[in-house]
Amino acid sequence: METALSLTLQALSDPTRREILRRLGEGDLTAGDLASGFDMSAPSVSHHLGVLKRAELVRAERRGQNIVYSLNATVAQETVASVMALLRIGQGSTQEGK
Repeated sequence: METALSLTLQALSDPTRREILRRLGEGDLTAGDLASGFDMSAPSVSHHLGVLKRAELVRAERRGQNIVYSLNATVAQETVASVMALLRIGQGSTQEGK
C-alpha cells in the first residue's frame, strides 16, 4: 500500500499535473476550463485530475451541472512539511549549505 506522501509525490512528478495545480491556485475551475489550457484531450485532463484527486491535492464539487475543481492547499503544505522533515531541513542539519 502506498503512503499518502508517496501518492502525493507521484502526482507531483508530472509537469501537466503541476500546471493544473498552478492554475487551480489562481482559482476554482471546471474540467472544461482546465482542458482549454492544454493541448490534450478531455479524457487525458480527466485522468490527470483523477490522479490529483486520489492524492487529495484537488477537491471536486458539483455545482449544478458542472464539477468544479479546487486546490487543496492543506495537503500541499503538509507535503512540503513532510519532505522538509524527511530531509531534516530547518532542524539544524549539519548538511545545510552543502
